[in-house]
Amino acid sequence: MSEQTAGRPTLASIAAAAGVSLPTVSKVVNGKTDVAPATRQRVLALLDQYDYVPVARRAVPEPESPLVDVVFTALDSPWAVELLRGITESGLEIVVDSLAARPQDGDWVRSLIAGGRRGAIVVTSRITAADQRRLGRSHLPVVVIDPVDMPGPDVPSVGATNWSGGMAATEHLVELGHRRIAVIGGPEDYLCSRARIDGYRAALDRAGIPADPALVRHGNFHHDGGYERARELLELPDPPTAVFAGSDEQAFGVLEAARQAGLSVPGDLSVVGFDDLPMARWSSPPLTTVRQPLADMGRMAGRMLLDLVSGRELTSQRVELATSLVPRASTARRP
Repeated sequence: MSEQTAGRPTLASIAAAAGVSLPTVSKVVNGKTDVAPATRQRVLALLDQYDYVPVARRAVPEPESPLVDVVFTALDSPWAVELLRGITESGLEIVVDSLAARPQDGDWVRSLIAGGRRGAIVVTSRITAADQRRLGRSHLPVVVIDPVDMPGPDVPSVGATNWSGGMAATEHLVELGHRRIAVIGGPEDYLCSRARIDGYRAALDRAGIPADPALVRHGNFHHDGGYERARELLELPDPPTAVFAGSDEQAFGVLEAARQAGLSVPGDLSVVGFDDLPMARWSSPPLTTVRQPLADMGRMAGRMLLDLVSGRELTSQRVELATSLVPRASTARRP
């Protein structure tokens, strides 16, 4: 094969090895869905085996404004909009991708490479070992925002001080005299969720309040998760007088559950969120929350990726921006 002498495989050689047509291989490389699953998997395996890198990625001139992908697990939250606002202010041109909108066997890394992108910002997603190998072979830089788990030492990431934010939210409720304080975190395997709950536990321990496992629940960071977990908490024989929800959206679900239970906020139940989304100040009552600097996180990730694309070394692989408590009318002294 001619590509063997050049040391680089071509789509034609991949097609020949897979026993399929060249257009079929092209469809797989470009993320098209009209390819049989078995054929797609065979072609993807050969692309990996031959370390195929699209021609568009082999000699790409440096653009004045690099075009990069911003990859979300799902675009289903105003939280994502705040991050995007910051990313767009960093000097990058972006293409937004949602893994939830892809077919089950969709390969975002291969689409990223095939599209000639200069890099990617990945939001609240896992980067697998296979993803890292493909990105490394293609020399594509990636920055992760709010990683689901601790990224490898070579993967730059941007997050917030989730532990201290969880501690500040809980200390605020303790200072108001609450002792039955519940927490509704996000998914149990999310790094940010575990850190916020650890901060909650640390604040209780500092105040000499025994942590009650019945008051620790896990939602999904969305309204329905907060609503369902709050209903469970309010039906306990000894319900909480305060709830720290792991996100503003979950806090809005707690407010709805309290209303349906005939409870007033904050008269009967104090509620604290996390994020400080724009609608937190417009809720009824306005929501006490922990401000997570989402737009700043987006800007920081964008600048880090811009440095990497430009060949500049980062001063730090892991950046955490400070959180801060924003008291509003959803919290009050314990009844």
